Amino acid sequence: MSVPARVGVATLGVSDVARATEFYRSLGWRLAKTSVPGVVSYFHTSGSMLSLVAENDLTVDAGLPPRASSYIPDGTRSAMLSIVVAGAAEVDSTLRSVVQAGATLVSAGKPAETGAYRGYFTDPDGHLWEVTYHPEWEQS
Repeated sequence: MSVPARVGVATLGVSDVARATEFYRSLGWRLAKTSVPGVVSYFHTSGSMLSLVAENDLTVDAGLPPRASSYIPDGTRSAMLSIVVAGAAEVDSTLRSVVQAGATLVSAGKPAETGAYRGYFTDPDGHLWEVTYHPEWEQS
């Protein structure tokens, strides 16, 4: 049996759904009509969805006990999401835009050994995001 290689929704646990929702809306992301204010927010992204829910709801909904924190020792989360853009200049402009919206710059855009050009930021809840361009990747 094979499992389809399709990630349709990435869900982030946040400390305040309304505040987190405003952050992503300020980036120009489109909020889905299926969102429930203060409970869950869904954003349409290129080919998938981003979901924001209260941090404890992530574990409770799965039947697990609430976690005290999902932060790893350096203050970031234990996962990373990536925004793939069409060029190095777009990496830099995207990083400027997210910082203006309230994100924290972790690393400015720079070339990587893999041939990519990338930079990093954290959202207001500490989720680590990469903004990346690779000339060999298809853009959708």
